[in-house]
Amino acid sequence: MTELKVGDRAPDFTLPKSKDAKVSLKDLTASGNVVVAFYPGDFTAVCTNELCTFRDGLSEFEKLSAKVVAISGDSYFTHDAFSKANHFNFDLLSDYSHEVAKLYGVSYSEFLGLHGVAKRSVFIVDRNGVIRYKWVTENAGVLPDMQQLKKELSSIK
Repeated sequence: MTELKVGDRAPDFTLPKSKDAKVSLKDLTASGNVVVAFYPGDFTAVCTNELCTFRDGLSEFEKLSAKVVAISGDSYFTHDAFSKANHFNFDLLSDYSHEVAKLYGVSYSEFLGLHGVAKRSVFIVDRNGVIRYKWVTENAGVLPDMQQLKKELSSIK
């Protein structure tokens, strides 16, 4: 697959958030912009820090007509425990097969002995399904710039 760029149509996905519920990008964009945050794994220090930052700033994202979803290869059972432990107020989606991370071009071939783990990355997808912002890091210890995300969202009309 060719690398996704700003201006490309975001690949649609449908992923489980629980045993009985799935979330699709198409449904999310129907009501506004979406911040899609890929992260390596639940219950790790840097990932917890990142997702707690999204949690604490969620009202600011909502004021910018954006929903936040976070995706990793962990199971929805692990996501449920991680979400409850940290009181997350947005959906954690399970990309257990790592197919969506691969589709978005953000999977490590090898990360700490694991294969297909999502790179820490963020995409902003507008209500038309177009990628308006993309940030990907090879260094899993680096966090996205939340102020930059808000600035990008505020520029979307």
